[in-house]
Amino acid sequence: MHGLGNDFIMVNGVTQHIELSKEKISALAHRQFGIGFDQLLIVEPPTSAYLDFSYRIFNLDGSEVEHCGNGARCFASYVYQQGLSTNNPLKVGTINRELSLKTESNGDVTVNMGTPAMEPEELPFIAPAAALTYQREIQLGTEKVAIQFSTVSMGNPHAVIEVKDLNNAAVKEIGTALSSHPDFPEGVNVGFMEIVTRSSIKLRVFERGTGETLACGTGACAAVVAGCLRGLLDDNVKVDLPGGQLNIQWQKPNPVMMTGPVSTVYEGTVEI
Repeated sequence: MHGLGNDFIMVNGVTQHIELSKEKISALAHRQFGIGFDQLLIVEPPTSAYLDFSYRIFNLDGSEVEHCGNGARCFASYVYQQGLSTNNPLKVGTINRELSLKTESNGDVTVNMGTPAMEPEELPFIAPAAALTYQREIQLGTEKVAIQFSTVSMGNPHAVIEVKDLNNAAVKEIGTALSSHPDFPEGVNVGFMEIVTRSSIKLRVFERGTGETLACGTGACAAVVAGCLRGLLDDNVKVDLPGGQLNIQWQKPNPVMMTGPVSTVYEGTVEI
């Protein structure tokens, strides 16, 4: 499945027992020798009585992560397609969040993404105090360059950089360096945001453990939150990503709401 080109393998862990090593996940992720995906999602039975399901999220390098907005939309669609539930909205749990997923009449899915967190220890990020923006030096080639960014946790860590020309931004180079900066002990997803109007932005995201993807739901939420807190954006924003468009709404102190499309590409079986 994919959400705006951010593609996933969805695995039914409700009716079968699944155990995958990091090495096996990485092998399945290979686009030539495996199946190929940005992330793998395993649907599991609920860990609490008031949840419909739980699910786990793995990057293509086999590392487990906390949250994925595009994956959450695919999750809702997958559950209905597989006949696992008819509840709408669905209540699901990840490692550190509980989400509400509502399927709209046109097939789009709205995800209650929860409340953003900006305190450095919540990402985690090493900084003496919380601030709207931070600056760190990174190595780009033979030069050291100072990068200014905002930080937001949407259940997973994001650094948001405002750029004037998104097409020519050094996404891979800066994303690689900043995502592994020692001040982010667990790494960070790096968003590059070009503000078009107060209600419209363009965005590219370099995801830790994966690289640049065609879309990132939590990254879109983090970018809008960062822009709102800096007084640059309104509370209802269209986010144009390489794979398509998301609608993000945030009225502080309410949760962030994300709406976007979902597509099923194919079904198959694989021997583990």
